[in-house]
Amino acid sequence: MNKRRAFLRYAGLLSAGVFMTPAIISCNSNNEVAEDTTAVVDDATLPATATDTPIGIQLYSLREQIQSEGIEAVIPKIAAAGYKEVETFGYSKENGFFGLDANEFSELLKANNLTTPSGHYGLDPYLEGGNEELLQSYIDAAKATGQTYITIPYLGDKLRQDADSYRKLTQRINEAAKTVNQEGLKLAYHNHDFEFKELGDTTGYQILLEETDPELVKMELDLYWAYRAGKDPVAMMKENPGRFIMWHVKDMDKNNQALNTEIGSGSIDYKTLFANAPEPEHIFVEQENFAEGMDPYNSINQSYDYVADTLLQQ
Repeated sequence: MNKRRAFLRYAGLLSAGVFMTPAIISCNSNNEVAEDTTAVVDDATLPATATDTPIGIQLYSLREQIQSEGIEAVIPKIAAAGYKEVETFGYSKENGFFGLDANEFSELLKANNLTTPSGHYGLDPYLEGGNEELLQSYIDAAKATGQTYITIPYLGDKLRQDADSYRKLTQRINEAAKTVNQEGLKLAYHNHDFEFKELGDTTGYQILLEETDPELVKMELDLYWAYRAGKDPVAMMKENPGRFIMWHVKDMDKNNQALNTEIGSGSIDYKTLFANAPEPEHIFVEQENFAEGMDPYNSINQSYDYVADTLLQQ
């Protein structure tokens, strides 16, 4: 990712309107400028109109605040922290997005200069072999809010009993992807760690990668869960080019792997990952739990600052 950012700094294409301030963009020395110029020459395939990856947040991080304060109070605080995108969760036709219908939610985001490129939509009833109406309701909601990706967030136990279950599942995922694609949208899959458990000579995740259409089914790689399963996310991305178009960035507590912490404060070496991994389309900060006494809004501010000021400046 470093060559691309070197080009952006050299060409002066980054601005405060993207996600960072002019002070962050400035070069520190003549040597850095020289390195940036070399990077442009080395990366001949880089489009001149490239922009860096925006930083978003998965709203599940603030689910308790959304419940207690209301989504109308939470969204402005997300924007104030610097985020440019949000990823939704929990939509239903009956309750909409956190009590707002799709159009109301879209207007709330626009009023705070936010967009939503992806949403987590529970698809188990569809994947079990029925409920076409459910998928259509998600398509309608995604289109109304300007989302590009309908993302499968989780698989219930009965959908993933063994390798054959996963193979059957991939057929249904491919069918969903075709329907979504015909509507001008894309399908993505978000992992946990259960997909990486061995199933004979394979894993559920390997089956998902091999037997879903790589052009229609993209992957949202949850880096925390991949690391927790003992996987190398950089190697995974390089072995499957063009597949991992979104990341969930969350850190692992140094003393307890089951807990999250602010990006840069945990045990995951994100500096090395960001320096070596192919750049995704979207980065979503997520934190499933907060340390006792930590204010969640201070937490998301801290994580945003580390991603923007440290990881994306390498």
